[in-house]
Amino acid sequence: MASLKETAQEYVPKQTLNIADLDRVDLSFPIEDRVGTDADGKDFAYKVMIANDMEYRTPNTVIEEIKKILELKPEVAFVKVSKQGSGLNTRYSVKVL
Repeated sequence: MASLKETAQEYVPKQTLNIADLDRVDLSFPIEDRVGTDADGKDFAYKVMIANDMEYRTPNTVIEEIKKILELKPEVAFVKVSKQGSGLNTRYSVKVL
């Protein structure tokens, strides 16, 4: 059994990345719902895409943009998501690959 010290030295906190961190997004990857807690202790819902055993937060605005793309080109399989800004001022753009 590992000691607390060994466990602490090996500990890597779980981190949720952002979908914009990927070079390209495969639209066939699964999406799951998650619930988080903000600084005020209030719960909030968000979606994550699972790719290579990693979780990538997927904002609703990105899902809306992908929906628009698929309405025009249902055969699209890959997109690139870019982001500008931070916090509440973050803006996402989605391009077909």
